[in-house]
Amino acid sequence: MYRRSTLKSFTFAFEGIVYVLRTQRNMKIHFAVAFLVMGSSLFFDLSRTEIIGLLMSITFVLVTEMVNTAIEASIDTFGTAFDPMAKIAKDVAAGAVLIAAVNALAVAYLIFFDRITEPSRDLITLVRQSPTHLSMIALVLVVLTAIVIKAFLHRGSAFHGGMPSGHAAAAFAGWTAITYISASLEYGILISALGFMMAFLVAQSRVESGVHSISEVFFGAVLGILVTTILFQLWG
Repeated sequence: MYRRSTLKSFTFAFEGIVYVLRTQRNMKIHFAVAFLVMGSSLFFDLSRTEIIGLLMSITFVLVTEMVNTAIEASIDTFGTAFDPMAKIAKDVAAGAVLIAAVNALAVAYLIFFDRITEPSRDLITLVRQSPTHLSMIALVLVVLTAIVIKAFLHRGSAFHGGMPSGHAAAAFAGWTAITYISASLEYGILISALGFMMAFLVAQSRVESGVHSISEVFFGAVLGILVTTILFQLWG
């Protein structure tokens, strides 16, 4: 019962993300900018602290946009008549989004400005020297892509089906990254095989539990492999 309740809570939470992404233009813009920023970070030798700063700033913007949408929806349920207090609540919520967005711009400026103004830096080489960074970016982009696809297809939810399977996408993205990173190692083939077995077990569990169909798991796996392969082929 506890497990079902927990899964249901996650499902409702995911449906909230999908709803905002499908219905709110600003949320679509935020997601697009998040893709752009995380993709651009591949060209720079960012420290762990800088990556954390970017992720926190992106999360802050997305969360405030969702809270703003929730406040607007709550106010609208009480009617459409003009109410000065309702206007104040909406304006304050919108102001919170603006502050979060300005903060994100400031963080991006502090992190990227000096690097952009140094054309002599060999950016591609720096990324190649940081496979961990590349792997993390690949996982983030795979998860974001899976969410966007589910939002637009509007099929299933986080834990009850939907195209594609996010778990399978993340698992096979991880396996692909492990394969590229371990290719030059003595036991690279064995490490890759173990990674594949783990990814396969994740995908199999989604099918056996009835959460996803075989096709949903398959396309999730293809998504994870494709995105990660493209990133490692271009920058790895």
